[in-house]
Amino acid sequence: MAERLQFDRFTLDTGTRELLSAGAVVHLSPKAFDLLEILVQKRPEAVPRGEIEKRIWRSTHVSDTSLAGLVGELRKALGDQERPARFVRTVHSFGYAFCGTATATATVSAAGPAVVVAGGPEAYRLVIGRREIALVPGENVLGRQAGVIVWLDSASVSRRHARIVIAPGRATLEDLGSRNGTRLAGRAVTAPVPLADGDVFELGSVTMTFRVVPAGETEGAP
Repeated sequence: MAERLQFDRFTLDTGTRELLSAGAVVHLSPKAFDLLEILVQKRPEAVPRGEIEKRIWRSTHVSDTSLAGLVGELRKALGDQERPARFVRTVHSFGYAFCGTATATATVSAAGPAVVVAGGPEAYRLVIGRREIALVPGENVLGRQAGVIVWLDSASVSRRHARIVIAPGRATLEDLGSRNGTRLAGRAVTAPVPLADGDVFELGSVTMTFRVVPAGETEGAP
């Protein structure tokens, strides 16, 4: 089973093999992506150099600088070039470890995109550009604060901007006293309002679409 994990402003999707930063694709070479996936999956354990090299290059012999170059590429993509490390920690004379906090937002089957049943027969999602986020039963906070379900990297979005509450067969959108407001179909949200499949709403300048997927269906299925 593949996973979709969020850490800081990044989303790692092992099913589509994409690293996203606030919805935008971050370019990584295939081997750099493999390295990130290995470290995140083994977190917080340190992974020996030999194990990493065997999993990435398999039986091919590589020089001592090959892995170091890959780590450098990954750190540059993550903006993790200062000290102390935020995401990729060097364990001297041993290997490397992922030192960030990653949270699973969805489980993805090998056959297709995530379908997460949330309190009933439907799955609930938000689509933000190329980014797709599975919502969970109960409260889903949207904003710029670390640890929220839907993290949005925009100065127009408050730290705890709005929330979507998922109950069996029902979803509602509520503004949480944000600075720039929440709008559904162009109208300001001043009290909890129901959401339906395909509803488009804005948090500040960020636009997103609410999706409801019946149980057993996957996005793009015939």
